[in-house]
Amino acid sequence: MNTSYARPQSVPVAQMLRTMRDDRGQGLAEYALILGFIAVLCIAAVAFFGAQMKGYLFQIGSSI
Repeated sequence: MNTSYARPQSVPVAQMLRTMRDDRGQGLAEYALILGFIAVLCIAAVAFFGAQMKGYLFQIGSSI
């Protein structure tokens, strides 16, 4: 009796570990984290300085 299915190949552990350390998407993830951090800082700055900036801009507008 001849079976025609393919037997799964065994992969050496060292080769598995090499493929697990693949860092092709790492750069994109780091840029996304940095961009998210900058966005949070900008939102916090607007929330903190918003009222002061509104008063300052109102003074400039009324003096013109």
